[in-house]
Amino acid sequence: MSRESTCPVGIDLGTTQSAVACLDELGRPETLSNSEGERLTPSVVLFDGTQLIVGREALRALATEADQIAQCAKRELGSRLFHKTLAGHHFPPEVIEACVLDKLRRDASRRLGEVRRAVVTVPAYFDEIRRKATQDAGYMAGLDVMDIINEPTAAALAFGFRAGLTRPEGRDPTSQRILVYDLGGGTFDVTVMEIGPEGFIALATDGDVLLGGYDWDERLVDTVAKEFVSRFGIDPRQDANAHGRLWRICEEAKQALSVRSRAVLAFDYEGHMTRTEITREEFEELTRDLVDRTAFTVRHTLKAARLEWKDVDRVLLVGGATRMPAVVRMLRDLSGKEPDASVSADEAVAHGAALHAGWLSSQEEGRSPRFSVRNVNSHSLGVVATEPRTGRLRTAVLIPRNTPLPITARRVFRTERVDQRSVLVQIVEGESLSPEGCSPVGQCTVAPLPPGLPAGTRIDVRFRYAANGRLRVHVAVQNTTAEVHSEIIRPNSLTREQLDSWRHFICGLPPGTPAV
Repeated sequence: MSRESTCPVGIDLGTTQSAVACLDELGRPETLSNSEGERLTPSVVLFDGTQLIVGREALRALATEADQIAQCAKRELGSRLFHKTLAGHHFPPEVIEACVLDKLRRDASRRLGEVRRAVVTVPAYFDEIRRKATQDAGYMAGLDVMDIINEPTAAALAFGFRAGLTRPEGRDPTSQRILVYDLGGGTFDVTVMEIGPEGFIALATDGDVLLGGYDWDERLVDTVAKEFVSRFGIDPRQDANAHGRLWRICEEAKQALSVRSRAVLAFDYEGHMTRTEITREEFEELTRDLVDRTAFTVRHTLKAARLEWKDVDRVLLVGGATRMPAVVRMLRDLSGKEPDASVSADEAVAHGAALHAGWLSSQEEGRSPRFSVRNVNSHSLGVVATEPRTGRLRTAVLIPRNTPLPITARRVFRTERVDQRSVLVQIVEGESLSPEGCSPVGQCTVAPLPPGLPAGTRIDVRFRYAANGRLRVHVAVQNTTAEVHSEIIRPNSLTREQLDSWRHFICGLPPGTPAV
């Protein structure tokens, strides 16, 4: 029987690459190598019959077994099912994420003893449904998820530790503000943070969960594919294996263009071959709109924080895609500052998560936290309500975006008619006044209400939004005992029975086995 690790880990569950870290005996974060001896594990899963293969070997199989491979599942969290069948089955995207987490957990356990406790990171712009799906993925992988922390916040923690700002003797009595620009393989985040005597405080955050280095790769894929169509009348993107092989070639070319002025994409398919030479300037022109999208978000986030560039002390680069010269140049031109690449683009998020996990563990043991972390919410939260004057459905916001967390908010509504027997509370997330322009988070029903209840009876709705971005709801109806607490039915969420079943499928733990 293996020993159980007392060291919780921090996990950067990335769209294209993942990493796991822990604190060494001196409290310093270190990345743990996987069973292949690598610090980064590709977030790719191969369904090989009854066997699940995760990581480098699954990535290699893209050229030969693409139909049985799942990648970029993180982008589909919140959906009911992954977009394609695998081994003849439809899988929820959080199950695929759980396969990656299980690989990270098992590999970390080789070094530390049986790992069960972890802090898992998510994009700051993830909504409540995606955060819940990430938490469920951790459970299915046999983990006790101690907390969910935003990726830019984790990177800021890693930076703060490296700069000595997390030690009492190293703290600057004056605050410094940093803008974290986090462009990973599949998601993009911007967070403005203040680091000072009070700890790490997020001032504003924004992002795009469908923008990352993968999109730069796809521009090269489309370029080569269009040349194939033009010259030979065939499209390699229609063949899953050929598309996978072409994507690998284009990803390598993108990486080469970060250090070289030109790259050659040599690709053969069905007896035909193209040799496409592309310069860095051509690549940057091809992807200029993608860089511009991130620049727009940066400006928007700075404005939301009510700051100007003169108020920002440094621009911190995080995520592998920030190695592209066009990104660095854009930020330099935009901010007038030299972007800071002092933390590891690939490992800083996992390091920050490990620091947070270690300090949470210290708190549980009764030791005072070395610093505090305070985030903001990335989306407004509200309920669907009827506007009395017009009778139209409107979004009634309880917690506006960029509100410091944790927060408790309350708003009073009223019943619409005499003898109303139930109240349906539909919770939405987003910035639109129209509920149709927002994302549904879930719903709860208060019923049965007593007969003869007059129209206009008060309905008290309270939200409790935790620091990890998870929501609890309490609804009570005046002059009745009818109320509901946290009974939210989330769209596309797995039931406890389904979670237990998948948990057994992924890591062999019997249904209902506690994580610790």
